[in-house]
Amino acid sequence: MAMLQVGNDRQVMPYCDEHLAMDFTQQAVILDSERMILTRKEYDLLALLVQHAGEIIPREALLMQVWGYGVEIRTRTLDVHVRRLRKKLGGYADQYIETIFGIGYRFQPFHAPRFFQTHVVKPAMAFGA
Repeated sequence: MAMLQVGNDRQVMPYCDEHLAMDFTQQAVILDSERMILTRKEYDLLALLVQHAGEIIPREALLMQVWGYGVEIRTRTLDVHVRRLRKKLGGYADQYIETIFGIGYRFQPFHAPRFFQTHVVKPAMAFGA
């Protein structure tokens, strides 16, 4: 399986919608014209989710890419960081960061349509060695 691709080996275009902007070169996040103050891990997590907007990223892939944790590690650190990010995103939290129960998380651009499916969703990202 292929590893999750992150911005170090390719040029990543800035993200911008009517409320949120991310400049990956400057590592800056702006929400409604105000710069967000994020920890390094909060920024790394949000950047990874935004760079793969619309894709479901499995918990294991997020833990490996952001924290370097292998699949044998059991931790709630991802959930804690997602909760902190949601708090900082305020009223937009539920729009931007979607929990895919039992699988992982997905970043949805503002006003992106939501599709609720009754069957198991296959993650768009592959995790492996």
